[in-house]
Amino acid sequence: MEGHIVITGATGVIGSEVARRLVKSGRKVVLFARSPQAAEAKVPGAAGYVRWDSDMALGDWTASIDGAYAVIHLAGRPLLETRWSEQHKVACYDSRINSTRALVAAMASATLKPKVFVSSSAIGYYGSFERCEDTLPLAEAAAPGKDFLAKICFDWEKEAIPAEKLGIRLVRLRTGIVLSTKGGMLQKMMTPFSYYVGGPVGSGDQCLSWIHIDDEVSIILEALDHPDWSGPVNAVSPDPASMKAFADTLGEVMHRPSLLPVPKLAVQLLMGEGADYAVKGQKVIPEFLKEHNFHFAWPLLHDALDDLISRGI
Repeated sequence: MEGHIVITGATGVIGSEVARRLVKSGRKVVLFARSPQAAEAKVPGAAGYVRWDSDMALGDWTASIDGAYAVIHLAGRPLLETRWSEQHKVACYDSRINSTRALVAAMASATLKPKVFVSSSAIGYYGSFERCEDTLPLAEAAAPGKDFLAKICFDWEKEAIPAEKLGIRLVRLRTGIVLSTKGGMLQKMMTPFSYYVGGPVGSGDQCLSWIHIDDEVSIILEALDHPDWSGPVNAVSPDPASMKAFADTLGEVMHRPSLLPVPKLAVQLLMGEGADYAVKGQKVIPEFLKEHNFHFAWPLLHDALDDLISRGI
């Protein structure tokens, strides 16, 4: 097979939507997943389903890299889905660093190398701040932060950069908070709101740089075929909001009050050290996307939330 697109993390919220859009458009897609059977059930119609996880440095999967047009790397253990421990932190770090290293090594060994490598990163690259006012808006040229999430993102991107020396166009996708009712922060916040006990998490002063799932997918698809897209790309809407404003808007859209904030202590009991990041944020702007005239379907928070909740996506 040649000219296909490999997707890792293809059963996740973002990866499955990217895969469905590509399959629907007629592109040949090969999904890398821990369970190829689960991937086929979730995203039917792909050209191939290959067993792969972030710990597989070698294996039969490497043959699927040879001849691929592009690799979209979205795999990584969820950071804030469980209480933090040293073991969890190591697993989150290793799942990103080792998988990216393995993919680049496979590209280096390929006879016919991919043309494009879209490699995940996150806006945690810039560090985490307690209040929106603590930082100026952060564009792609901003310096990396110093905390644990920043180190993960910096090292994650560092593992991807050698692909450029192979003649592969590299897009380092620094994604913000992806809004979807099927997973992530929005799904978690909707539950208490539905029972009239919703509110902001933490102080409410932290800044949320978010993006509608449809725009996230569109950015990834644009990155595949635009030769002038390379380097870091902030995948965020142009409308960052404080946590309080986000909760107020969510309550308005769901026709529920936003009255009961979740104190940091409660988050710490659930998440341990991870609470320090759950109650912080970043004010990030999509400078690259603006310069390249990317059209946001959902640039405004109220409209984005209303669409997501009304469609259940």
